[in-house]
Amino acid sequence: MAKRKQTRKKAAPKRRSASRKKGKNRWIWIALVAGVLAFFFFWYKTEGMVQTSTHFHEIIPPGYKAVGLDVSHHQGEIDWDLLLDKKGFDTVIDFVYCKVTEGADHLDTQWERNREYLNKHGISNGAYHYFNPKSAPRPQAAHFLSVYKIRSIDLPPVIDVEDEGFSDEDLRAKVLIWCEEVKKATGIKPIIYTSLSFYETKFRGKMEGYNFWIAAYSREPQYMTDREVLHWQFSESGRLPGIKGMVDLNVSKLDLY
Repeated sequence: MAKRKQTRKKAAPKRRSASRKKGKNRWIWIALVAGVLAFFFFWYKTEGMVQTSTHFHEIIPPGYKAVGLDVSHHQGEIDWDLLLDKKGFDTVIDFVYCKVTEGADHLDTQWERNREYLNKHGISNGAYHYFNPKSAPRPQAAHFLSVYKIRSIDLPPVIDVEDEGFSDEDLRAKVLIWCEEVKKATGIKPIIYTSLSFYETKFRGKMEGYNFWIAAYSREPQYMTDREVLHWQFSESGRLPGIKGMVDLNVSKLDLY
């Protein structure tokens, strides 16, 4: 007969010492800290403060002819002397658009100051109006024109369209009225700034004869090959010397200097 197997008592599981637990936790914390540091290094490389024009070139999408900013009161009082002269960004920033007005009664508090400094530094610049699609377009155009006095060397005026209208048809009709009013007064056809989504769903192929400036931050828009698309706002979180907070960064298919 087969011998019965002896059953052995299971040994009680050994408890890990407190020191081993602490050691493991320490390595976990080290890994977490390393990950956080790596994230911030990558963020700084792409969106952090750009201290030199060389670094600035590194974050600019290739294949475009000009690089520019658009600014408003959101950036406060910009130290243009620091940015353009002392830091040497006058060699890499080709154009700047400044906000002038919004709706039918708002004047941007930094418009005159920004305009004066850009003219002083010889930077190509233009003006934009933030459009209220639920307000009548003609009073908005009149307000813009009452403040903005175009010069022959100015870049084309821009209408900034970011908000929904009562309908897409109503939005397009009002934008067209504003543009026609400004064109009649200045002799220059305005450019329409809008998001990639708005361009794709509301404007593409429906504003004959008008050019566009598209904002898209996650990737280059597939519509940059469209004839009417001239500029691409590729970042809303640029950080440059002399500018408090973040600033929009743009590239253009045109020579704008």
